[in-house]
Amino acid sequence: MEVVNGHALLKRGGPGAAVALGVFDGVHCGHQRLLTCAKELATASGYCCVAYTFDPHPATLFAPPEAAPLLIEPLATRLERFASLGVNLAVVEPFSRDFAGLDAAQYARQALADRLVTRHVVVGEGFVFGRGGTGNVRVLAELGSELGFAVHPQALVHSGDQMASSTKIRAAVNGGRVELAGELLGRPFALFGEVVRGARRGRTLGFPTANLSCDNELLPSAGVYAVVAYERDGHTCLTTRGVGIDAVVSVGYNPTFEDSAPGVRPKVEAHLLSDHEIGSDVLYGNFFRLDFIGHIREERRFSDAAGLQQQIGEDIAKARDLCAAYQRA
Repeated sequence: MEVVNGHALLKRGGPGAAVALGVFDGVHCGHQRLLTCAKELATASGYCCVAYTFDPHPATLFAPPEAAPLLIEPLATRLERFASLGVNLAVVEPFSRDFAGLDAAQYARQALADRLVTRHVVVGEGFVFGRGGTGNVRVLAELGSELGFAVHPQALVHSGDQMASSTKIRAAVNGGRVELAGELLGRPFALFGEVVRGARRGRTLGFPTANLSCDNELLPSAGVYAVVAYERDGHTCLTTRGVGIDAVVSVGYNPTFEDSAPGVRPKVEAHLLSDHEIGSDVLYGNFFRLDFIGHIREERRFSDAAGLQQQIGEDIAKARDLCAAYQRA
């Protein structure tokens, strides 16, 4: 899959394109429908399948920093998901004030018609675009009639009584409801990052942990979770290459031993439930994906290390049960 940093760098002309248009944060069930539709339209007519996305999130330009949405996954992961769905070209538009100043007609002509030679545009039914958000699906369809492309609005996707949206997924993750987040994503919510050195306190408690420096902006609320861990980027430190290992993960601040300072990022510590002991020294520098399967409990302070050790044992038993049920499903 080719990646281009903004429509201004696209070559003019081409065989035509079927474009899925949106932020696509998390590439959830609804996003997957848009991208699959664009791929089908492209394949049927011999066009290029394009995912047109934005970075940073448009809301960061207008909202105060504390109110800007945290991305569900890093941009690099978003691009990997595009490629896995058969996208040929990803346009990552730098969302700047200049770009936000384009009106609907300017954007449709410059980016979609002139540069991509767009023949099909796939968007969610609530899509808005252009300066001040004045463009919508109806406006896009009118512009398409003039510029030579058809618009294919897609209905919102639901899982049970919940609508799949990036906002709802963020709220679920923030509340520790990783099971709901997984349902709306169509796969487990995941954290990505490198194993780094920590305080090595888990080893003294009898439960060594891998401390993850996460690439994600969005982390689950402080608590203990059942997780399946996978290697990334070709590393081979684990006993079975490419197979997930059940784990129990703590997200939080170690309140039994430490007092967290305001604004400190929570720690992510994974105890791998392998049949073979995997030392931390082997894990350092390796990259992992942690798939969150279920919430076990909220974080709490214990009166002493013995109480924490007993609770960790109970957490491990619950994590094994949750992971086993997930594998059977």
